[in-house]
Amino acid sequence: MASARVSKTKTAIRNAALELFAVYGYKGTSVRKIASKVGIRESALYNHFKNKEAIFLTVCADIFTTPFSKKNIQEEAKKGKKFLANFVVQYKLVSFDANKEKLFRIMMIELLQDQTLRQNFLNEFHHHNITLLSEAFFVMMQSGLIRSSDPMFMANEFLAPLFYYRLQITLFRIDAEPTTALSTLFEKHVDFFWESVIV
Repeated sequence: MASARVSKTKTAIRNAALELFAVYGYKGTSVRKIASKVGIRESALYNHFKNKEAIFLTVCADIFTTPFSKKNIQEEAKKGKKFLANFVVQYKLVSFDANKEKLFRIMMIELLQDQTLRQNFLNEFHHHNITLLSEAFFVMMQSGLIRSSDPMFMANEFLAPLFYYRLQITLFRIDAEPTTALSTLFEKHVDFFWESVIV
């Protein structure tokens, strides 16, 4: 019962922070504001998060999350192209999610200005996705699905265009340009990439 209450409070903090970051930005959102919105004391918030950066990174996690974990990567990766397509679908859904649009913009601004956030972002999200993808490519190589190569390099080559498409969507939306043409790029990327690595 106590752990459920802790989890509920942590979720409430995360949701309140998401709303506040989207309105006031990172610098304009204080731990006090977040605690007040949740209806808890500021000191109580620190039972759930170390600091504002930890809250921000937790909120940003959805932007670069994947449905796969190290636990299921061995089996999922054996599906080859289907694994990559599923990975891209999740990335695409988050990229076109209007609710995460402001947060993505704020995150990009903050990453350029704050070295600690930059390091945490690289460690928590970029390296995590690259490691996960490189393990998947290694499994595919061992299963004879794709030709042998450097799995870490392949992971970077696969992920980089996805991030660029994501950025393009944001840039188009800032200028109120249509993003419809960008929606097929994700699937085309999977097809093109797979054809270039398949045995």
